[in-house]
Amino acid sequence: MELPAADRSASPYTGCTRAHWEAAADALLAAVEPCASADRALYHLPGGHVSHSGHLSDGLEGYARTLLLAAFRRDETTLGRYAEGLETGPGGVWPRVADRSQPLVEAASIALALRLTRPLLWDRLDQPVRERTAAWLTDALTAEPWPCNWELFPVTVGGFLAEIGHEPEAARKAVDRGLERIEDWYRGGGWYTDGDGRKYDYYNGWAMHLYPVLHAWLAEDAELLEVYGGRLERHLADYARLFGGDGAPMHQGRSLTYRFATAAPLWLGALTGRTPLTPGATRRLASGALTYFLDRGAVDSRGLLTLGWHGPDETVLQSYSGPASPYWASKGFLGLLLPPEHEVWTANEEPGPAERTDAVTSVAGPNWLLQSTCSDGVVRLHNHGSEDVRYDPYYTRLGYSTVTRPSASYDNSVLVGGDPSRAGIVPLGVGDGWAASRHTVREGVTVTSLVVAEGAVEVRAHLVAGAAPGTPVRVTGWPAPEAGMRAELAPVAGLSEELAGVTGEAPGTLFVALVRLTGEPDPLPLPDLVTVEVEGEHGLTVRWAGGASGRFRFTASDGRAASSWSVTLR
Repeated sequence: MELPAADRSASPYTGCTRAHWEAAADALLAAVEPCASADRALYHLPGGHVSHSGHLSDGLEGYARTLLLAAFRRDETTLGRYAEGLETGPGGVWPRVADRSQPLVEAASIALALRLTRPLLWDRLDQPVRERTAAWLTDALTAEPWPCNWELFPVTVGGFLAEIGHEPEAARKAVDRGLERIEDWYRGGGWYTDGDGRKYDYYNGWAMHLYPVLHAWLAEDAELLEVYGGRLERHLADYARLFGGDGAPMHQGRSLTYRFATAAPLWLGALTGRTPLTPGATRRLASGALTYFLDRGAVDSRGLLTLGWHGPDETVLQSYSGPASPYWASKGFLGLLLPPEHEVWTANEEPGPAERTDAVTSVAGPNWLLQSTCSDGVVRLHNHGSEDVRYDPYYTRLGYSTVTRPSASYDNSVLVGGDPSRAGIVPLGVGDGWAASRHTVREGVTVTSLVVAEGAVEVRAHLVAGAAPGTPVRVTGWPAPEAGMRAELAPVAGLSEELAGVTGEAPGTLFVALVRLTGEPDPLPLPDLVTVEVEGEHGLTVRWAGGASGRFRFTASDGRAASSWSVTLR
């Protein structure tokens, strides 16, 4: 992909300006044009990969997701090509929108694109084409969504159909029903879980916030925008901390092949004026995500986005991933809706949170602890509240970072009797520099975990309860990091030099280790930075070299019951 020369005057961190975003969008749209069917209603990207929805649905996905990119780019010539696809697609080429079907997802992208570009596309279509398109979209109003972010697809379709006066009563009902549904999943502080349980991931930004906020903004509904915009603003205060100094988003959660869709909520805050970020920091973070992937092989020799993270990589895919799935990244170009004179484009770039100062930030909603260091730009996520075993290893590990990827050998885990399972995670709170949780290994066996962090150093303590005396326990740390990084793991209590131990006769056995993930070439030894004292069987005092300290105790509220352990700050 050929982009303009870097502009280090306006963008000292990324060299990226609006011209670079426009050029990237144009290149991506040009590259997919040869993939269109003769009638331009389907876009079949090359390769043998097929999603579980099938080849036809994958072709619709290619049309819908690249149409969304064209909508953000607002180029009339390009939109004209997609107008040709509307002449035949809704009239029988596209699969119908049915209950819990992939076309429901793609209907939302088509409806949003049509709503964003109404004067340039919809209003120029012949009346029969509009009627067929509206009829095809109407099925999305009553199709049953999966109980997760999918509830917002009927909202997005309904918003457009209500605006054009097609089935207005049914459209409004679909909007109200979907918005009411997501209230069950709002956990406060700007965080949603993606459906029941504790599924925290990027769907917070590129779906749960994106669709309601865009709907409120497009509908000019000040009351809705106050609600959903306020939530977005609170979310962005935490979300901005998930990007490393090199632009990398946190490697956690599903659908990672969507890559720089991670920029979407950043732009959304600027678009609606609901953001705690400065314009320069917004553009730095968004452009950092774009260039991070473009510089690392996200686009192949044909200019097409590949299925993967950097380059092609099937380990980050799910069964629903189709050849065109990566074009959900189109959402990352939402910033092009902002005019060139907007301050998000004219301000000089400013550093992101990970570049300003070392920070350890507690995030109450998902019960996460975010640990960043400005010397190397590394961000670490200590996970004590997110869980979705369907998509492991991307949800239930104890830690994720911007410079590591989960390994098949169970990094950041506690193995009890060789079992690395981490299910039924119970958040036990977050505080100033610490987070804790309890999880179940198997019936009757639990691990209660505490992490205390400062700088790049972590103290990890795990209390294993319910296992028979003599059960082997092994603790693992960070997987092999990127070049220039180093990972350390050192025993403190209950563990041998090989980071292994056994449970004792007491109700719970404590295992403690020092951990570090750093890019510093010559860091101080861990014992010079922190001292850990184990007090009795279940007490812990952490003293940092800088003078800060904390005292913690593992306690059981119900005698010897493994499920009753918690952590208290003394």
